[in-house]
Amino acid sequence: MAGDRCVTGIKELDIQMEGGIPVGSTVLIVGSSGSGKTTLCMQFLVNGARMGEKGVFFTITEPLFKLISNMEKFNFFDKNLIDNGMITIIDLRIIFERMGLNAGKYTVEDANALLDVIKDIAKELDAKRVVIDSITALCYRLHTKEMIRDFLFKLGTFLAAMECTTFLTSEIPPGEYKFSQYGIEEFISDGIIFLGDIERGGDLIRTLQIIKMRGVNHSRAKYAMNITSRGVELAPLLKVR
Repeated sequence: MAGDRCVTGIKELDIQMEGGIPVGSTVLIVGSSGSGKTTLCMQFLVNGARMGEKGVFFTITEPLFKLISNMEKFNFFDKNLIDNGMITIIDLRIIFERMGLNAGKYTVEDANALLDVIKDIAKELDAKRVVIDSITALCYRLHTKEMIRDFLFKLGTFLAAMECTTFLTSEIPPGEYKFSQYGIEEFISDGIIFLGDIERGGDLIRTLQIIKMRGVNHSRAKYAMNITSRGVELAPLLKVR
């Protein structure tokens, strides 16, 4: 952290936000399949771990072995950070099974029990960065908008009190300009980072745009986003005349 900012470690992104994300913020990372959400989130955790901030990655949509295997292709990823406890990766589906939460829809009591588990893990590990990948899959089990709102509000409030900055990935269909599946998540979140694409000369160019970030005078320009062996790299998007 730098002052009251959580530095993502992705230089161009931090510059867009005058140094980083306000500590304790809950940020939606929005995009369709293949847009780079998981890579961006893991890079955020790894960069934080190298600055001494512990992180937790809760995965719902991808098995642990597959997630780690995919991340090992990137130069920024260091498995030693997992081995030494700076980054903890947890498969929430295993948590669901152990808690007996196998139903397609959760009751209010189920949702509160799951919330307590996530909070307890973050607190026990003294996490300063948390990722839930994806919040869309998690909210699918909360069958009313009121339950989704209550869950996200309580989660964000608790993690903010811990000065923990949280990334929640939000899945949307390709080609759609919206921020969530349920129309609730974007209003509870402090920030929205939208990962999209544009077509130029027959090629699809990945883009990143900060839609909102409370407490920050941020850029709203679209940036070209390239994913290389070094991870996410951003550059100004050249305008077509």
